[in-house]
Amino acid sequence: MISPIDGTAAAAAWRRRRALLWTAAGAVTLAFLLALEIAARHYGQPGPITDQVQSLVFASKSGPLYGGMALMMVVLTWRQRFIAVGAALGIDAVFLLVRWAGDIRMDEGRFFGSGALWVMLGCAVIAVTRRTGEERALLLKGVGLGLLLVAGRKTGDTWLLITSKSRPTVLDQYVATADQALGNPSWLMGRLVEATSPFGPGLLHLVYGQLAVAAIVVALYQLRDVAVERRFPRHHLVRTFLAIGLLGPAVYMIFPVVGPVFAYGPGASGTGGVEWAAANLWPHTLPPITTPHPMPYDGITPRNCMPSLHTAWATAIFIHTRRGPRTLRYAGTFWLVATLTATLGFGYHYGTDLVAGVVFALTVETALRMLDRGWDRQGIQLIGYGTTVFVALLVSYRWLPMQMAAHPWVFGPLLVLLMISVIYGYLRAARLWDPAAAATPQLQPQPEPV
Repeated sequence: MISPIDGTAAAAAWRRRRALLWTAAGAVTLAFLLALEIAARHYGQPGPITDQVQSLVFASKSGPLYGGMALMMVVLTWRQRFIAVGAALGIDAVFLLVRWAGDIRMDEGRFFGSGALWVMLGCAVIAVTRRTGEERALLLKGVGLGLLLVAGRKTGDTWLLITSKSRPTVLDQYVATADQALGNPSWLMGRLVEATSPFGPGLLHLVYGQLAVAAIVVALYQLRDVAVERRFPRHHLVRTFLAIGLLGPAVYMIFPVVGPVFAYGPGASGTGGVEWAAANLWPHTLPPITTPHPMPYDGITPRNCMPSLHTAWATAIFIHTRRGPRTLRYAGTFWLVATLTATLGFGYHYGTDLVAGVVFALTVETALRMLDRGWDRQGIQLIGYGTTVFVALLVSYRWLPMQMAAHPWVFGPLLVLLMISVIYGYLRAARLWDPAAAATPQLQPQPEPV
């Protein structure tokens, strides 16, 4: 039997280790943001820190700021939430009047949002000056969660800028050739989406552009009891979402790809163009099987295809909705299917990108769950296997594309089987983590120990 003294000592040691872990994570995050700030300044653009400071006065996109505030408010009572929303809207109203009076023009979609950031910072000040103990820690965690969401968006924008400036050539010809093994799904889906115009493209654009909103809705459901229990669950969607966004762009630097609508079409969103494309083929003419080469591309279009992070994020949303109510489960399934359709149908990704994105998401999700639950043999094996499969996919796309295109009936099923094997491994591990979940992870995890 463990004595009360031993239990108290163990709890104190656990708290010290956790404090050291959070301190180290904060130091690494700050160093990472500083590095991105320096890199962005090198290319003549403001980095994530500068952009965050500017948002205090010059409105940024309101969605991430108010989304971050919504996540922060999970630690507040309903009365405090109404006060926070009212204060944010009031501050934004004052800023709007000042801009109107001064005839200050703002970019489209950036009329308000600063109020949410001021409220989050105000809550941080209240936590430090007016709260103590567990209440201070809880409020600071809530503020940190909201600010991480905002910083994650700005960090992602900086990453995309760096990829477009630092990688003058792209590897689309390699990926497009390897994609022959899967039957060029982007070309097929592009024609199908085009045939459903205008309803199909309109709906898919909405789903594709509002992926972060879907993630916030799921996260708010997962965190709905924080204000009552006064503690966060061990694991939730926001952690997976941020980890995918932090790690994924590093692969962009290794494997720069712009996507079929850019490399084999007219481009989109004001970047690219037929003058940069290998040929103007997407989506009506399949690309020929020729020896691939790195190709130069403009210095504006992000190299953000490999892996498909939209696929990875949609997969994470699907996983984290499996234990929710029926409506949430259906919504998670719809968002995954619609996101996959949009990424292919708009020519933003190749089929091989999606396969890599699913493997990437499940590997990251497993690693995060292991960090919270403790490292077990099956989890470690799954992380190693998922990492190996992911690296093998990248290697095969880069150095075996001609063989993959020449033998589609061998490599196509092999790619799908590799992805399914990682999915199967994750489902087996999830049964051990939560036997009651059948084949799915738990939506509302157990709270962290006090």
